[in-house]
Amino acid sequence: MTNIPPTGSDTAPKRPAALIPLDLIRGFLIGSAELVPGVSGGTIALVTGVYDQLIDSAAHVVSAAKTLVTGPNRVAGALAELRRTDWFLVIPVLVGMATAVFTIAGILESFVTGNPELARGLFFGLVAASIAVPLRMLPARSSRQPVLAGSLAFLAAAALAFWMTGLAGGADVENPPLIAVFFVASIAICALVIPGVSGSFFLLAVGMYSTTLRAVDTRDFGYLGIFMLGAILGLAVFVNILKYFLHNYRWWTLIVMAGLMFGSLRALWPWQSSAEVGADGEEHGAGALLAPVDPVLGPILLAALGAAVVIVLIIVEAKFASSKDETGGAESTEA
Repeated sequence: MTNIPPTGSDTAPKRPAALIPLDLIRGFLIGSAELVPGVSGGTIALVTGVYDQLIDSAAHVVSAAKTLVTGPNRVAGALAELRRTDWFLVIPVLVGMATAVFTIAGILESFVTGNPELARGLFFGLVAASIAVPLRMLPARSSRQPVLAGSLAFLAAAALAFWMTGLAGGADVENPPLIAVFFVASIAICALVIPGVSGSFFLLAVGMYSTTLRAVDTRDFGYLGIFMLGAILGLAVFVNILKYFLHNYRWWTLIVMAGLMFGSLRALWPWQSSAEVGADGEEHGAGALLAPVDPVLGPILLAALGAAVVIVLIIVEAKFASSKDETGGAESTEA
């Protein structure tokens, strides 16, 4: 679905400036998803067709920082890595994410807590349809990738995600130590780049979801600064690991991602019993799963809407990729 730029290229492939508005929207959607417990920003990046490019670009930035500190050729080496970064994608996506976080954090929290069945219904449909995305991206299977082993990997990843989402009901921590904020952020950010793993749900599990959203809403820049430093550390450590697996074990990695997305649907089942009440008086995390009870129609309709949105995005991305391949093929023929 997406093309991985050659690792040895001196510069990133030139991205058309006309895509900047679309990339801003992609970033806004990714940032919005990270605010919703049970939904992964990595899922949205996959659906909108920029997942591989973002992971590769993040890896180049991390390599640039490492080269600047350890060498060799500190400055020249760092600049070479930065030239390989697709800044015309990264910057609009980051701006879109920041815009989402600082404009709709409070609105989304109110929607999720005030209309839980409707919110979960919408995102259930969105994530369920999104499972098709990593499966469509699977490369041709070889004899080293047996169907049975792949199915077991999918089910194991799904079981892990199902179990983890059941843990997210920790009591809200009002004033966490800043060192805890730092390390929690370094772990939560890893969930940002793994489809099917929700950073917000991890924050719920450790009792820092509402605390962090309040810090965003009230512009608590001390808390946010420590959180950002932890996130940078976590991303720097994890992104190269993920890039390695995507490039060298792509089939297995995508199978596991699809399994994680499937298992995460446990958190988004619209009808659940009451979850644990935090210090802020709000329910947090996942309750026990229930059979559909009133309201029924609203969650079902919103689930269908969420799925339809993803299907449209998949079709648009497929047509865009197809037209780009045809253009590239025509240029090659003319050359």
